[in-house]
Amino acid sequence: MASILVCYGTGEGQTEKVADRLADELTARGHDPTTVNVNAVGSPLDVDGFDAVLVGASIHFGRHQKGVRKFVTANRDVLVTKPTGFFQVSGASANEDGAAEATTYVEKFVEATNWRPDRIGLFGGAIRFSEYGFLLGALMKRVVKSGFPDVDASDDVEFTDWESVDAFADAFATFVEERTGDARSTE
Repeated sequence: MASILVCYGTGEGQTEKVADRLADELTARGHDPTTVNVNAVGSPLDVDGFDAVLVGASIHFGRHQKGVRKFVTANRDVLVTKPTGFFQVSGASANEDGAAEATTYVEKFVEATNWRPDRIGLFGGAIRFSEYGFLLGALMKRVVKSGFPDVDASDDVEFTDWESVDAFADAFATFVEERTGDARSTE
Protein backbone atom coordinates (compact mmCIF):
# COMPACT_ATOMS: atom_id res chain seq x y z
CA MET A 1 0.00 0.00 0.00
CA ALA A 2 1.35 3.38 -0.99
CA SER A 3 0.62 6.60 0.85
CA ILE A 4 -0.46 9.14 -1.75
CA LEU A 5 -0.92 12.87 -1.22
CA VAL A 6 -3.70 14.27 -3.39
CA CYS A 7 -3.39 18.03 -3.05
CA TYR A 8 -5.33 20.55 -5.06
CA GLY A 9 -6.55 24.10 -5.45
CA THR A 10 -10.12 24.83 -6.45
CA GLY A 11 -12.09 27.89 -7.39
CA GLU A 12 -15.67 26.66 -7.29
CA GLY A 13 -15.36 23.14 -5.95
CA GLN A 14 -15.11 20.94 -9.05
CA THR A 15 -11.40 20.25 -8.59
CA GLU A 16 -12.17 19.15 -5.04
CA LYS A 17 -14.81 16.75 -6.38
CA VAL A 18 -12.25 15.34 -8.83
CA ALA A 19 -9.62 15.02 -6.07
CA ASP A 20 -12.10 13.19 -3.86
CA ARG A 21 -13.02 10.82 -6.70
CA LEU A 22 -9.33 10.12 -7.38
CA ALA A 23 -8.83 9.39 -3.68
CA ASP A 24 -11.81 7.03 -3.67
CA GLU A 25 -10.39 5.12 -6.63
CA LEU A 26 -6.92 4.96 -5.07
CA THR A 27 -8.48 3.62 -1.85
CA ALA A 28 -10.32 0.98 -3.88
CA ARG A 29 -6.93 -0.08 -5.24
CA GLY A 30 -5.68 -0.56 -1.68
CA HIS A 31 -3.72 2.66 -1.31
CA ASP A 32 -3.85 5.26 1.45
CA PRO A 33 -4.63 8.69 -0.06
CA THR A 34 -4.68 11.93 1.90
CA THR A 35 -6.63 14.74 0.22
CA VAL A 36 -5.64 18.33 1.00
CA ASN A 37 -6.74 21.71 -0.35
CA VAL A 38 -3.42 23.62 -0.52
CA ASN A 39 -5.25 26.89 0.11
CA ALA A 40 -6.75 25.61 3.38
CA VAL A 41 -3.51 24.35 4.94
CA GLY A 42 -1.97 26.66 7.52
CA SER A 43 1.44 25.00 7.76
CA PRO A 44 3.69 23.43 5.14
CA LEU A 45 2.83 19.85 4.18
CA ASP A 46 5.37 17.10 4.83
CA VAL A 47 5.47 15.94 1.24
CA ASP A 48 8.51 13.77 1.96
CA GLY A 49 6.33 11.55 4.16
CA PHE A 50 4.29 10.30 1.18
CA ASP A 51 5.23 7.63 -1.36
CA ALA A 52 3.59 9.50 -4.26
CA VAL A 53 1.92 12.85 -4.95
CA LEU A 54 -0.95 13.97 -7.17
CA VAL A 55 -1.36 17.74 -7.63
CA GLY A 56 -4.54 19.25 -9.05
CA ALA A 57 -5.56 22.72 -10.13
CA SER A 58 -8.38 24.37 -11.97
CA ILE A 59 -8.12 27.04 -14.61
CA HIS A 60 -9.85 30.37 -14.10
CA PHE A 61 -9.38 33.09 -16.66
CA GLY A 62 -6.30 31.34 -18.05
CA ARG A 63 -4.49 30.74 -14.74
CA HIS A 64 -4.01 28.04 -12.14
CA GLN A 65 -4.41 28.85 -8.45
CA LYS A 66 -1.47 30.73 -7.00
CA GLY A 67 -1.46 28.39 -3.97
CA VAL A 68 -0.89 25.36 -6.21
CA ARG A 69 1.99 27.05 -8.03
CA LYS A 70 3.54 28.02 -4.68
CA PHE A 71 3.09 24.48 -3.33
CA VAL A 72 4.80 22.90 -6.33
CA THR A 73 7.62 25.45 -6.37
CA ALA A 74 8.25 25.05 -2.63
CA ASN A 75 8.25 21.24 -2.87
CA ARG A 76 9.82 20.75 -6.28
CA ASP A 77 13.01 19.12 -4.97
CA VAL A 78 10.99 16.45 -3.14
CA LEU A 79 8.45 15.99 -5.96
CA VAL A 80 11.13 15.02 -8.47
CA THR A 81 12.14 12.08 -6.25
CA LYS A 82 8.65 10.51 -6.17
CA PRO A 83 6.02 9.19 -8.56
CA THR A 84 3.91 12.25 -9.34
CA GLY A 85 0.91 13.29 -11.35
CA PHE A 86 -0.84 16.50 -12.22
CA PHE A 87 -4.53 16.86 -12.99
CA GLN A 88 -6.12 19.96 -14.41
CA VAL A 89 -9.81 20.84 -14.38
CA SER A 90 -11.00 23.37 -16.94
CA GLY A 91 -13.66 24.29 -19.41
CA ALA A 92 -11.07 23.89 -22.15
CA SER A 93 -10.87 20.17 -21.38
CA ALA A 94 -14.62 19.82 -21.77
CA ASN A 95 -14.42 19.15 -25.49
CA GLU A 96 -11.88 18.00 -28.07
CA ASP A 97 -11.60 21.47 -29.60
CA GLY A 98 -10.19 22.77 -26.31
CA ALA A 99 -7.59 20.02 -25.86
CA ALA A 100 -4.79 22.14 -27.33
CA GLU A 101 -5.73 25.07 -25.11
CA ALA A 102 -5.81 22.81 -22.02
CA THR A 103 -2.41 21.39 -22.92
CA THR A 104 -1.01 24.91 -23.28
CA TYR A 105 -2.09 25.69 -19.70
CA VAL A 106 -0.22 22.62 -18.46
CA GLU A 107 2.89 23.58 -20.44
CA LYS A 108 2.83 27.06 -18.88
CA PHE A 109 2.44 25.52 -15.42
CA VAL A 110 5.38 23.16 -16.00
CA GLU A 111 7.52 26.05 -17.21
CA ALA A 112 6.54 28.34 -14.32
CA THR A 113 7.17 25.71 -11.64
CA ASN A 114 10.10 23.88 -13.26
CA TRP A 115 8.38 20.60 -12.38
CA ARG A 116 7.55 17.90 -14.87
CA PRO A 117 4.96 15.48 -13.46
CA ASP A 118 5.15 11.82 -14.48
CA ARG A 119 1.47 11.58 -15.40
CA ILE A 120 -1.02 14.25 -16.51
CA GLY A 121 -4.83 14.16 -16.56
CA LEU A 122 -7.02 16.79 -18.20
CA PHE A 123 -10.65 16.91 -17.10
CA GLY A 124 -13.64 19.05 -17.91
CA GLY A 125 -14.84 21.30 -15.14
CA ALA A 126 -18.18 22.74 -14.21
CA ILE A 127 -19.95 26.04 -14.56
CA ARG A 128 -22.05 27.01 -11.59
CA PHE A 129 -24.34 29.75 -12.83
CA SER A 130 -26.29 29.55 -9.57
CA GLU A 131 -23.23 30.83 -7.68
CA TYR A 132 -22.37 33.76 -9.95
CA GLY A 133 -23.39 37.36 -9.57
CA PHE A 134 -25.17 39.13 -12.40
CA LEU A 135 -22.09 40.31 -14.35
CA LEU A 136 -20.06 37.08 -14.09
CA GLY A 137 -23.19 35.05 -14.83
CA ALA A 138 -23.85 37.06 -17.99
CA LEU A 139 -20.22 36.71 -19.08
CA MET A 140 -20.18 32.96 -18.46
CA LYS A 141 -23.46 32.51 -20.35
CA ARG A 142 -21.87 34.19 -23.37
CA VAL A 143 -18.79 31.97 -23.07
CA VAL A 144 -20.94 28.84 -22.87
CA LYS A 145 -23.14 29.93 -25.74
CA SER A 146 -20.14 30.48 -28.03
CA GLY A 147 -18.14 27.42 -26.94
CA PHE A 148 -20.92 24.97 -26.16
CA PRO A 149 -23.96 25.94 -28.24
CA ASP A 150 -25.90 22.79 -27.27
CA VAL A 151 -25.58 23.44 -23.51
CA ASP A 152 -28.48 24.93 -21.59
CA ALA A 153 -26.97 27.95 -19.85
CA SER A 154 -29.98 28.44 -17.60
CA ASP A 155 -28.73 25.86 -15.08
CA ASP A 156 -25.42 24.65 -13.62
CA VAL A 157 -23.40 22.48 -16.00
CA GLU A 158 -20.86 19.75 -15.21
CA PHE A 159 -18.45 18.72 -17.97
CA THR A 160 -16.36 16.21 -15.99
CA ASP A 161 -16.06 12.78 -17.61
CA TRP A 162 -15.97 10.62 -14.48
CA GLU A 163 -14.91 7.52 -16.43
CA SER A 164 -11.79 9.43 -17.53
CA VAL A 165 -11.12 10.43 -13.91
CA ASP A 166 -11.42 6.79 -12.82
CA ALA A 167 -9.14 5.65 -15.66
CA PHE A 168 -6.52 8.24 -14.70
CA ALA A 169 -6.65 7.10 -11.06
CA ASP A 170 -6.22 3.49 -12.16
CA ALA A 171 -3.31 4.33 -14.46
CA PHE A 172 -1.66 6.43 -11.75
CA ALA A 173 -2.09 3.64 -9.18
CA THR A 174 -0.49 1.16 -11.58
CA PHE A 175 2.40 3.56 -12.17
CA VAL A 176 2.92 4.07 -8.43
CA GLU A 177 2.80 0.31 -7.84
CA GLU A 178 5.43 -0.26 -10.53
CA ARG A 179 7.67 2.52 -9.19
CA THR A 180 7.39 1.49 -5.55
CA GLY A 181 7.46 -2.27 -6.17
CA ASP A 182 3.99 -2.62 -4.65
CA ALA A 183 2.28 -4.58 -7.45
CA ARG A 184 -1.42 -5.19 -6.79
CA SER A 185 -4.07 -7.33 -8.29
CA THR A 186 -7.13 -5.39 -9.40
CA GLU A 187 -9.40 -8.43 -8.92
